[in-house]
This record gives sequence, C-alpha cells and structure tokens, in this order.
Amino acid sequence: MEQAKWFDRKFDFSFTQNIFPSIIERMRGTPARLEEKVDSISNNIAVAKGNGGWSVKENIGHLIDLEPLWIGRLEDIINKESHLRVADLTNKKTDEANHNARNLNDLLQEFRLVRKNTIQRLEALTEEQIYLTSLHPRLKTPMRMMDHFLFVAEHDDHHLAKISEIIQLLKK
Repeated sequence: MEQAKWFDRKFDFSFTQNIFPSIIERMRGTPARLEEKVDSISNNIAVAKGNGGWSVKENIGHLIDLEPLWIGRLEDIINKESHLRVADLTNKKTDEANHNARNLNDLLQEFRLVRKNTIQRLEALTEEQIYLTSLHPRLKTPMRMMDHFLFVAEHDDHHLAKISEIIQLLKK
C-alpha cells in the first residue's frame, strides 16, 4: 500500500482539546519504534534506495536533520513570531549529509539524543504556550504549538512507514 506523498498531505488542526501530552508521548516513542524496526536489517538493506527515494539510513538521518527546525519553530511560536521559519523544501542537508556512510547504531543514538532534548523542551512548556500560534509558511495556516508538534509526529510516522516500505521491498 502506497502512502500519500508528504507535500500532498492535508492537515486538520480544528480540534480544541488539549492533546499535547499524547503528542509528547507519541514523539517520545519514535526512537524506540525506529530502533525496533531496523533491529535486524543488514547494512545492505540499510543503504539501499527503496523506490528511488532515500535509504533507511537517509530517512533516519533526515529525522535528525529536521530536529533543529522543529526546535526553531518552537522558539518562533514562543517568541510570538507571525510566521514560522521556512524549511528547506529541497532537503539539501539530508541529500548532502552522506548518512549512508554512517553506522546505523550511531544514527539511532543521535536521533534518540536529539529527540530527548526536544521532549525536555516540550515538557517545560506551559498550557498557555501550547495554544500560542504562528503561521506555517507552506501550509498557510495558523499552527498552535500543539498543532506544530502533531505535524512533527505525523512526519515521524511518515518516515517510519517509508522505512517499513523499503525493508519489505528489499526483503522479498
């Protein structure tokens, strides 16, 4: 089953309940889900390009590469900036990083560390801060802190699904 392309996704942030604790838990679990997913794959599978896209290692590296953007946008919202900082939609950082040359366990440990730092920042937010908004530059929609990190959790899951797709394709 093929999932929708990330840039084609539509998001609904109309909910009013405080679901931020659940979002934090979901994000906290991403490193463990990622580690379990790649636990028994060979380096050949970890570096192979799936359907012309990134490899497993490159997908993991991409998650690491974007963590500073997520934190930067957290700061944009706290600082009441009108717009969230713009992402590099070409993903130049990931494409040039040569993540395939890195050790898989090192990538997993680095992601665990950067995500742990993000979670610590999220846990320090007040309820008032999770309802502050800034405009998302690509989606052209106001995003609360809570919406932004739901977007991040969805992005995590998008790449976890891509990694599953690659592994299933290559283990056939």
